[in-house]
Amino acid sequence: MKAWATSLLVLASIVFIVAKLFESRYPWLGIVIATAEASMVGALADWFAVTALFKHPMGIPIPHTAIIPARKDRVGITLGQFVQRNFLNKDVIAQRLATLRPAERLSAWLMEPESARSVARQLARAASAGAGVLKDEDIDALIGNALLNRVRQTPVAPLIGKFLALLTADNRHQALLDQVIRLTAKGLTENQDLIRERVDKESPWWVPGAVDERITKRIVDALEATLRDVNENPEHPLRIRFDTAIDEFIVRLQASPEVILKAEKIKEEVLSAEAVRQLSGAIWRDTKTALARYADSPDEVNTEAIERGLRGLGQAIQSDPALMARIDQWIVDAAISVIERYQDEVGALIATTVKRWDPIATSRRIELAIGRDLQFIRINGTLVGGLAGMLLYLLGGLL
Repeated sequence: MKAWATSLLVLASIVFIVAKLFESRYPWLGIVIATAEASMVGALADWFAVTALFKHPMGIPIPHTAIIPARKDRVGITLGQFVQRNFLNKDVIAQRLATLRPAERLSAWLMEPESARSVARQLARAASAGAGVLKDEDIDALIGNALLNRVRQTPVAPLIGKFLALLTADNRHQALLDQVIRLTAKGLTENQDLIRERVDKESPWWVPGAVDERITKRIVDALEATLRDVNENPEHPLRIRFDTAIDEFIVRLQASPEVILKAEKIKEEVLSAEAVRQLSGAIWRDTKTALARYADSPDEVNTEAIERGLRGLGQAIQSDPALMARIDQWIVDAAISVIERYQDEVGALIATTVKRWDPIATSRRIELAIGRDLQFIRINGTLVGGLAGMLLYLLGGLL
């Protein structure tokens, strides 16, 4: 395009010279001379104007030329302010995000099997990579402290009391007592020989074996009869005492300072045990081993559960317009919060980046970015100048 624009200038110059040589013979060439002369002036003027934007014409440091290299820093500041005010504007961002409907797009994307599989694998891959960076002793301490501190801060006795209260609701504990009675009766039947041996051992040496046999039978029969009575009679005194004991124990667990303190001491002894201290390390080692296995063979690890969860999340968002609207609003609020916090930094970043650019390279980049239109200015200047010269010549002839 530079060649085309320069060729028109050369053409106008040739026409001017030729017409000037033959003007004395052909007076009508005056209009051609005026047109060519004005075209040359227009072409040169626009060449100077276009060139002066980016560099000194012909290398001559004429004042107010090479404007872009000289004003590069100001251009950067102005560009940063323009982006900050017109693009990083909360009203503009909010309106644009509202038209995009991000929650709807996100939910539709998550419902696609390939998308859910891709996200699941990326999550697993990221977790695997992160596990390799973390130090085992730091994670052990983190997990251990988190678990132990949480347990230490929670009184254990009231929790046990609430659990027992739930267990005894609707006399469910009686079913447990019935099972204990049945197991005890079965144990008596199956272990009569052990009972007989114990009676023989405890009885004097002079007591005949037949007597020991009868004593064993009486003991077993009495125990079986008692267990049978308890099992068949819902109002048996043993059941009532059992209910009373359970109720009193539940109340003491929740209200008795002595019982609560004793339970806390037992809890502290358990937490101080070596097996408990090693629990956090075991949890982390198992987790890290599983993640490392995924890193070695990602295609062999089943991420179906994560995929189902992601697809379920997408379906939940898609089927709940109110939830979708809330997510859209969360995204808008988050974007605006980030913009309001960092828009000044973005403007400063643009200004600083432009300031670091080389002036000549910057001028060249801008010139190339504008491209052909710059040379069309020169072409139009040549044509318009010639037309203006011709009109002025005709107007002068009329006057």
